[in-house]
Parts: sequence; structure tokens; C-alpha cells
Amino acid sequence: MTPASLDSAGGNDRILGVACGAGAGALWGLVFLAPELAHTFSPLQLTIGRYLSYGVIAGALLAPRWRALRPAIGRREWLSLAWLALAGNTIYFLLLASAVQMGGIAMTSLVIGFLPVAVTVIGSRDHGAVPLRRLAPSLLLCVGGAVCIGWQAVAAPASGSIGAQLAGLACAFGALVSWTAYAVGNSRCLGRLGGVSVHDWNLLTGIVTGAQSLLLLPIALLVPARANDTAAWTTFAAVSIGVAVLASIGGNALWNRMSRLLPLTLVGQMILFETLFALVYGFAWEQRLPTALEVGAFALLALSVATCLSAHRRPA
Repeated sequence: MTPASLDSAGGNDRILGVACGAGAGALWGLVFLAPELAHTFSPLQLTIGRYLSYGVIAGALLAPRWRALRPAIGRREWLSLAWLALAGNTIYFLLLASAVQMGGIAMTSLVIGFLPVAVTVIGSRDHGAVPLRRLAPSLLLCVGGAVCIGWQAVAAPASGSIGAQLAGLACAFGALVSWTAYAVGNSRCLGRLGGVSVHDWNLLTGIVTGAQSLLLLPIALLVPARANDTAAWTTFAAVSIGVAVLASIGGNALWNRMSRLLPLTLVGQMILFETLFALVYGFAWEQRLPTALEVGAFALLALSVATCLSAHRRPA
């Protein structure tokens, strides 16, 4: 294959990878609405509902192919699935839902908006990665966009107590660390497991996550629950199944596909699509137009992705 055709193939992979990243972000952005839609339920209940649904659906989809897939999954793969499910799903969503309910969507979006910076900085240490100095403009634009997103939340009077705000901020930072570990580890596992499809890896992650959510059930039963009527439980079930199908099955499958097509330094920037779509859904939920700062955030985040793509182009 000639250098020109190799570059063309790489360009096609980047386009498809970015498209998959945007699709994953569009589906993952719905997660930020889940705590608001089912606000009478605790973050622990929301976590169990979502991932129990994810595990049941994943198990049903994987059952017909399990016999053929089983030889490719050894002890090392099961251990990887266990910690990836814990970091990227169970712990992350529990902390995210807690942060949204205690600190608000804007503050949580501000902290989570720094995910691309963390993942890109780690990815820049990989062999053959784009040097960090070439990625600096993209990272600075990303930081600027995240600051614009959260500035109003920081400047505005807090809706809850100081203690609740600080607890929400701590949960948001915990979610940031947890998902950074997942994004890096998952990308490297997918690069190592050439014989397992991205869809099957997602379903295996769902089965392990569902099993982990069962371990949380005794804890949930010990915590006093609010009295919810039939309508509230119906909403809870609909939100749990909807988020499991759209965000966990659909969004994770697109993300895994993207992780095999793009280098880790570019994977980090794709997380920005989740922030952008979360903001769009938030505006629709609140039935308002974006403010000047929020428009500025959109522009900066879009420029951050474009600048990062430009830094990954091969020189002519």
C-alpha cells in the first residue's frame, strides 16, 4: 500500500472515529437528565436500576454467541472487565448522580469537562503519540470551554447548603478520576483484544456491571427510601431501561468502536461531545436559550476538537 493510500485510510478511520465519538456523546449526554427525571430516587437506586437493566439486556443479547466467544475470554480479561465495569460504570454513575443532585448539572458539567485534558495528557505518554506541545492549543481551548460552562454555576448563589455543594464537588472530582481510569484502561484493552468485537466487549462489560449492581442491593435496602407512588416507580423503570439501552448498550458500543479507530490523545477530545449534548439537553429540559457564556463554551469546545484533529494530521 502506498503512503498516499495509507494516509487516506488513516483519514477515513479518523472521520469514522469522530462520528462514533459524536454518536456516543449524544447518547451519553442523556445520563445527565436521568437524576432530574427520577429525582425522588437516590443515586444508589438510580445506579442499581440502570446497571441491572444493562446486565439483563446484555446477557440476553450475548447468550446466542457465548459458546463461540468463551475461549477468547480468560482470567486476565475477566479481571479487566471487573475493574473497568467498576470504574467506568458503577462508581462513575453513582458519583455522577450524587454530584448532579447535590451540586447541580452545571457544576458537574464543569468538572467532567476536564476529562479530555486528563485523558489526553496520559495518552501523550504513549509510544508514537502526538507530542503534548502540539496538543496544548486544543487543551487550552477545552479548559476555556469548561470554565465558561461552570462560571455561572460558581458565580450564582448556591441553591443548597455549603456542605451539599462541597459534597457534590467532591463527588464530581471522584467521577472525573474514575472515568479517566476507565477511558485509558478500556482503550488499551481493546487494542490488545483483536479477536473480540467492540459490541461483544460492551455486552461482557454489561454482564459484569449487572452482577456488581446486585451486590449493591443489600446496601440499598438498608438505606431508608422515600415513599414513591406507582407513577414514580413507572418513571424510574422507564428511565433505568431507557438509559441502559441508549447510553450503555448504544453509547458504549459506539465509544468502543471509536477507541479502536483513534489514538488515546484524540479519544480524550471525543468526551467533549458528551458535555456539548448534555448542555443541549439541559437547555431543552429548562426550556431556555443558551447564555452568552454558554455560547462561548460551545465555540471553544468545538474549536478544541477541530484543533486536536488538526494536530493529528500527518504532514504532507
